[in-house]
Amino acid sequence: MNEPAISVYTSDSSLSNPFKMVREMFRDLFASRELAWRLTVRDIRAQYRQAFLGILWAFILPLANTVTWIFLSRAGIVSVGETVLPYPIYVFTGTMLWAILMDAMTAPLQQTNAARGMLAKLNFPREALVVSGIYQTLFNAGIKIALLIGALILLGMNPGWNVLLFPLGILSLILVGTAIGLLITPVGMLYTDVGRALPLLMQFLMYLSPVVFPMPKEGWAATLFMINPLTPLILTARDWLTGFSPEFLGYFLLVNAAALALLLAVWVAYRLAMPILIERMSA
Repeated sequence: MNEPAISVYTSDSSLSNPFKMVREMFRDLFASRELAWRLTVRDIRAQYRQAFLGILWAFILPLANTVTWIFLSRAGIVSVGETVLPYPIYVFTGTMLWAILMDAMTAPLQQTNAARGMLAKLNFPREALVVSGIYQTLFNAGIKIALLIGALILLGMNPGWNVLLFPLGILSLILVGTAIGLLITPVGMLYTDVGRALPLLMQFLMYLSPVVFPMPKEGWAATLFMINPLTPLILTARDWLTGFSPEFLGYFLLVNAAALALLLAVWVAYRLAMPILIERMSA
């Protein structure tokens, strides 16, 4: 019979022994896999069981955004400029990819807030909440991608072999979204304004990304698009999906490397902050 693991808590900071801390981080990450899966199944069932349209909500909002922007463009209300793809395909792929990024970005804070009761009463690897959020993002992304590919086929698009690289584009969106989401989670648990302000901020940032507007050729807008680190993620994922050669592949790899480093750093911050946040919630 296996003896239960014994945790020893001391007043020493985890940062005093970085190698031990890293081992504990990955140990807890591995130990959290089963709980993360159970939380994912529970949340997905609850989410779609309580909604009349069920799984359709995974792509209703991106589809509604697509129809809105196509209408604004066709009516001449908004001039979006020329796109390398037919505009309906351009905006549909852009809004779907943006929705996946947003799901990944909001998941850590949503999962942690939803588990406030568990955090205050039970001792379990906190990484389970983050991993559960990633699982749910992947599930919803799968639904969106299935619809997206089906729509492209109906519209006569033939992406060719490049579509095999498209999952890398999706994973990069989830990586960047999770890193940013985990960064704001500790603050978001203390101040609910963060969770409310994030969609507004991201809605503004969407207009500075090649989601519904093409890349400007010159001027200050072109500069803003170029320095936006989300630009190469959207463009590269869309290029792989639609059969084009990525124009910003080097920039794409650089952003992903930076996002990976950021994720490791905020993971450490998350682990250090959680005991303090749990204590404040329990007070």
